[in-house]
Parts: sequence; C-alpha cells; structure tokens
Amino acid sequence: MQRVAQPDLPMAGTDIRQPVPLQPRTQAERLEAALSTLNDAQRAAVEHGVGTAVGQAAPDARPLLVIAGAGSGKTSTLAHRVAHLIASGADPQRILLLTFSRRAAQEMERRAGRVVARVLGLRSDAPPALPWAGTFHGVGARLLREYAAQIGLDPNFTIHDRGDAEDLMGLVRNDIGLAETTRRFPRKGTCLSIYSRAVNTCAPLAEVLKDAFPWCAEWEAELRRLFAGYVEAKQAQRVLDYDDLLLYWAGMLAQPELAEHVGARFDHVLVDEYQDTNLLQSAILLKLKPDGRGVTVVGDDAQSIYAFRGATVRNILDFPNQFARVSGEGPVPVEARIVTLERNYRSTQPILDVSNAVIAAAAERHAKTLWTDKPSAGRPQLVLVPDEAQQATFVADKVLAHREGGLPLKSQAVLFRTSAHSAALELELARRNIPFVKYGGLKFLEASHVKDLLAILRFAENPRGRMAGFRVTQLIPGIGPATSTRLLEAMDQAGDPCEALRAFVPPPTARAEWARFAEAFQALRSPALAWPADMDLALAWYIPHLERLHDDAGLRRGDVEQLARLASGYGSRERFLTELTLDPPEATSDRPGPPLLDEDYLILSTIHSAKGQEWTSVHVLNVVDGCIPADVAQGNQELEEERRLLYVAMTRAKDHLHLLVPQRFYVTQQSARGDRHLYAGRTRFIAAGDLHRFEQQTWPPAPERPPAVKPPAATIDLLSRMRAAWR
Repeated sequence: MQRVAQPDLPMAGTDIRQPVPLQPRTQAERLEAALSTLNDAQRAAVEHGVGTAVGQAAPDARPLLVIAGAGSGKTSTLAHRVAHLIASGADPQRILLLTFSRRAAQEMERRAGRVVARVLGLRSDAPPALPWAGTFHGVGARLLREYAAQIGLDPNFTIHDRGDAEDLMGLVRNDIGLAETTRRFPRKGTCLSIYSRAVNTCAPLAEVLKDAFPWCAEWEAELRRLFAGYVEAKQAQRVLDYDDLLLYWAGMLAQPELAEHVGARFDHVLVDEYQDTNLLQSAILLKLKPDGRGVTVVGDDAQSIYAFRGATVRNILDFPNQFARVSGEGPVPVEARIVTLERNYRSTQPILDVSNAVIAAAAERHAKTLWTDKPSAGRPQLVLVPDEAQQATFVADKVLAHREGGLPLKSQAVLFRTSAHSAALELELARRNIPFVKYGGLKFLEASHVKDLLAILRFAENPRGRMAGFRVTQLIPGIGPATSTRLLEAMDQAGDPCEALRAFVPPPTARAEWARFAEAFQALRSPALAWPADMDLALAWYIPHLERLHDDAGLRRGDVEQLARLASGYGSRERFLTELTLDPPEATSDRPGPPLLDEDYLILSTIHSAKGQEWTSVHVLNVVDGCIPADVAQGNQELEEERRLLYVAMTRAKDHLHLLVPQRFYVTQQSARGDRHLYAGRTRFIAAGDLHRFEQQTWPPAPERPPAVKPPAATIDLLSRMRAAWR
C-alpha cells in the first residue's frame, strides 16, 4: 500500500554533519506534520469531533461513520484518529477500541502509539497504552467479570471453546434421551451451530431452522428442550461459551442503570470492521452510547460477507439513523456524519473500474466510487476455459509467466469460493513442482495434547467445569467414563467440590496415579501459588501421561512447552485461559519435511480467508453462476452477499486480475443425481455492458487448421457389408 513517509525524529547517534530535515518544534506543529500524510477524506475522519480552538464553533458531537473502501487506508485512518484524540487530551483509559481479532487490536495500538509518541515528543519505544483495546468477546469477558456480582454471575467462570461447547451439547443431548431416538436427530455440532446462529442473529428458533437448517425443522420442540438443558448445564458448571460473552454483555446492558454506568466509563468508542458485526454487537454499542456521542465506526458495506457467522449488513446500512438524545420533549434523533474514503492505494484504475461496476448494481449500499492515481498495468482478464482441468493449466501457466516476469510466487494468489474448488489446481501445481500454501489446517487448540494441558488448568480454575474435569480425570490409568462421571457428580452435589475430590475413592488400579493427581490439583488450587508456576505444576504432572499416550510424544512435547512459554506473557491463569480461548494460535508442530530450498510459494485461499489481504496478481476460479453466486443462494439477501464476495475477491488485486470462467463446472451434490457437471455461464454479477472493461480471452486458443491431406482411394464397399450382416 503506497503511503507518504512520515517524518521521524532524529535518532540518537545521528551524524550532525549530515543534512537533517528541520523537525517541527511545537506539539501543534508535530501534530500537523503527522496529519499532513493523510488525504482530505482521511483527515476529515481523523479530526471529526475533536476539540477546537477558543472562539471557534463547538466540536461536532454526532456519531461518525467512516465508509472505508477497499485499499483506502482504513487502518491508518483509525490509528491516526485514536492518536489525534489522545494528543488532544483524551484519556487512553477512557477509549474503548473494538476490533475483530486481538492481533488487529495490538496493531492498532502499536500504530496509534507510534503517532502519539511522535506528536507528544515521547520515546518511540514507550508509547501510551490502550488498556481497553480488544475484541468484542475479549472486552465482554473482562466486563462480565468486573460486574459479575451485579448480574449474578460467578466471577471465576471459565470459557468453553468450540470443541468443549460441542462436547457439552452432546452430553446434554445424551442425558435427555435425544441420542436414542428412532429417527435421525441432528449431531452435537449441528445443534451447537443452530444454537449459535439463533443467539447471534437474535432470531426465533423457528426462523433459524426455516432459513438455514430446514432439514432440522421437524425437531424444533426437541431442540428447544436441548438448548434449555444446555444453558442450565453451563450455569451449573460456571462456564460460558463464546456466544455467551456477547449475549450476557448485551443482557447486562439491558438494565438501564448498568448500561449508564458502563457507558460513562468511556468517552470514545471506536469499532473496526463494523460491517461484520451481528445484532448483539450492534445492541451493545447502542446501549453503551444511545446518543452516539463519541462513537466512531469504520467499515465497508461492500465487504460484508460473513452472514454465515450471524453478521448482518443492516448494521452499517442503518447506522446513520440509530441514535437519539433525550430532551425535555422526548427523544430527538441524531443523524450520524458519514465520511467516505474513496481513494484507493492498492489497485490500478482498470481493476477498480470493474470492481466498481460489480458493486454499483447492489440493491442497497453506501454509495462510493473507488479511484486511484496508480499507474495502470493493463485491463483485467476475463478468461473462458473449457473445464476445471484447463482452468488449472491456464493458472499454472500464468503464474509461472508472472514469475519469469519478476513477480515472486508469494505476491500471487489464487482465490476460490470454497476449499474444494482448488482440488484440480493443487494436482496441477504438484505435477509441475510449484510450491503452494493453502490457508487452513489443524488449529492449535484442536490438538489433543494442547487440549489436555489446558483442561488441567481450567479444572483447577473452575472445579465445577464438567467438560474439563471429564477430560483430565480420564488421563489417569484405571479411570474411565463411568468413574469420572461418578466423581464429577459428587463434586456437583458438594458444597466444596475440592473437598469432594480429596475424599473420592478411586478404583484400586488407579490409586497411585490418583494420589499424584490429587496432590497436583490441591497445589494448583493454592491461593499462595503465583502464576505462571501453575503452568509448571500442570506440565510436570502431564508430561508422563503425554509420553505414555502418544508415540510422537517428543513432537507434541514441543507444543506444550511452547504453551508454557506463552503463559509467562499473561498476568494470571484466568487471563491466560480467557485470551487463549478467544484468540488462539493457528498451528501445531509438525515433523520437518524435505528442506524447501526455494522459499517462494504460491498462495491458495478461500475468498473469505483472503479478506483484508492483497497481492500483486490474483486469479479467481470458477466465476460462473452456480459458484459465484453459489447455487444454494436463493433469496435476495443471499445473492447480494454473493455479489459482495466477488467484489472482495476482485479488490485483493494490485496490478493483475484474472477471472476464470470454465464452461463446464463440476458440482458435488448430495442428491439422487449424485455429483455432476454443469454447463454454466459467466456470473450474473458481470453485466454484458461491462465486458468492454475486460481483456476477454478464450483459452486454449483454437489450433491452426492443418494442411489438407489427399485421402487414399476407397478399397472396400463398407456400406454393402453393413447391409449384408443382417441378411
């Protein structure tokens, strides 16, 4: 992304004989120097509502909506706004910055801190911290612990990750007899997905089943009973799942006195990627700041592509008219100010022209037209190929051609609608020895040995956590599901679950190992234990079991030791468990393969995973009806999201964009017809009137007509033979 370099203060040890640019001397001059790197629209967003000089008009108190087009410098704008607020006197302790990943919050804090340090003349290695920068779920967990006494919640609650939540759902499903039905009942993962969608969309269960899970609609009454049992089980065990962090936060703010108290703690609330929020997150924001004062949201309705997670584009479309201030005559509507960032720093104008054309046909949107002054590298390509095999051949050829032209493989990406669509390409790349990396793989917290160690810590943190206890106790030789269940039921019924564990009598074959576990558990529960000594105790108890249970224990041991090293970066066991659950590392260890002497590799990614990324060259596979839009997208809202999905894919490209249109498209269907090929046309989202914006190509080109060859003279009467065969 192109940016004008910001002036830096001279570093210690600078040779004073060298010419050094004059640096701004006053804070006002340093602030002006920092803001001078922004374009006019970015600067308008950064300066909105910030205090003005004496004698000038009062600052604009309206909420701010920044519509940040793809590649328009959204992160830089938001970071500069945070920095400008602090440099103008805002207390960093009273700024709430909500993002969609902990890494994004850290990056925002780092970039804003760097600008603040420059403006205030502070050391660049010690910028002001933003203690309330984090994800919705992370901030929600923190506030729920602080206000636990006011809402009847145990402040020592633990948080279930997706796997533990599924297991608990399965346990309740079994307990209430739904696993024994004579007809097929949804599996535990499907049940959790239904529950999660209902929570995040705030929609009635019947509506969720009708729209997203029609094959489960006949089980509505049973699912309602299951979800009630699931909620009761969580409360009995003092655990929350991922969705509860938003649900309980929104429920807490439904009490006006609590909402006012929490909202008064923050002068400014800034939300990144607002197009990806769900109705619960929108409700939280509106309860925190009902009049919109101090609210800034940044996002792009054209990049709203996560409806399957419960996100709704309505949040950003309706944002300007959702606030009101209270007066003596009742609520008075407050209309938000909208600042649109249209200058693109990523793509060439021809790429922006075709992207603008795709999104301009959207049924409803915040209008914007992306533009750039970046030099053009030619028009995007729309390539017609016979089938997916030829599509893979074309992409491999083009990738290698770009590489020979000076583009590293890492600067090229191939995007697709779903993971299965890259199968033919992966085979072709392997055949040609073109290295590639495909986004996906085993998540760190899904590895069994990592889950084991975390379960030990979770059980020590919350002895009523049934799923953690069930996992940990069965690591002990001689203890199976029945014994573990007996122990956990005794702990549930006891006033002091730790005392029940100490008094438990295990089977004779398990007594020696049980004594060792009980001793470790008691030590982990000691108030005198200082974190991260907890991790050392848990690791010491677990390593012998790791070596007993796994043939590749040496490899797995590296993961749990890495987890122990991570622990030292957190202030407490509770904080470590919470943050690791809400923002886990991505991958586990693996055995080293053959050394990769050429460290370059091509990127393969689903479009959803590619959001927020950029590459010099981008290929988009299967740009046909039946894929984009998917053949299961029927309603208007679903089709509009598919349009936005194509827009996101196209705007990842900086210089080269190739859209592939196979005439024959392979579809995997679970139906009586089985898998089949479809003859599909170009996606409906690229109108015939916009084809002139592309360089259209048919590949492979038609072969030249071979020279005419004189046939030999006929030597047999084949027609007579055919007639004679039936006489």
